[in-house]
Amino acid sequence: MEEHGLEPKTITDAKKETIAGDAALDLALKATKIYVAKGKKLVEFSLRAGKPAGDHDTADIRSAITGPTGNLRAPTLFVGKTLYVGFQPELYEQLLG
Repeated sequence: MEEHGLEPKTITDAKKETIAGDAALDLALKATKIYVAKGKKLVEFSLRAGKPAGDHDTADIRSAITGPTGNLRAPTLFVGKTLYVGFQPELYEQLLG
């Protein structure tokens, strides 16, 4: 991010401050778009007024954004009203490009 001239407003060490279950979902529901990267797979969620649009529900979002411990997966970025969860080089290239 630094090489692109971007500076985060907040950095949280996920090992020291976990965001679990309902708190993770509450954070996600503030977005209008969520991109979740798991390996080579990319899942996209759209939200309207804090509710999932389309065929997904809040359980789908919670399952996608949390890991096996029930905590929010890292890295997680909130850019504007879009939430990015997990790492996939192509997604970050699109975001930074």
